[in-house]
Amino acid sequence: MHAARWAGLTQQQRQAVPAYVRPRGARCALGWPDATAAAGDLSEPRRPGKVRGDRRVPTTVTVLICVLIAATAVGLVWRRRQGTLRASRSDASLTDVLHRLGEAPGERATLLQFSSAFCAPCRATRQILADVAEAVPGVRHIEVDAESHLDVVRELGILKTPTTLVLDAKGVITQRAAGQPKKSDVLAALGQAVG
Repeated sequence: MHAARWAGLTQQQRQAVPAYVRPRGARCALGWPDATAAAGDLSEPRRPGKVRGDRRVPTTVTVLICVLIAATAVGLVWRRRQGTLRASRSDASLTDVLHRLGEAPGERATLLQFSSAFCAPCRATRQILADVAEAVPGVRHIEVDAESHLDVVRELGILKTPTTLVLDAKGVITQRAAGQPKKSDVLAALGQAVG
């Protein structure tokens, strides 16, 4: 709003004008200088997020950049954890689960893989686990279709495919991985389970 137009308004009309539209240097209804009266051209209105001659970044852009950085950090942590074998806190034996599935555990260890039909990482995981089971004597690889055995999936808390469980000779879960594990990680987990 131009200063000349501001001068022609009544006190009641001035109170209705938002602060960012008032000319700089204009006084509010109480006679105090307005918050927009910092410095600058009296003829230019002040708009939110855009200050003439000021190089501040608008708040919206700052918030978007912060959200983008936070989402990237969460994504990187999530990606790094995929396929990583972690120790399990369960001491319960899964031999009864294996018998319900119609499978027998391995002599020294068992690699229990939960897969689904249209899962690309499941095929790569199947190949890795089969190679490890073939290379290490007494280790058996068992692949379970998660869609066909939903009761077992719920019981074991399987949230995604592929999920790999490393079982020791007693059928106790020693390690667990959600996602495609690395062959070296599987061999190290078997060393702990067997050793």
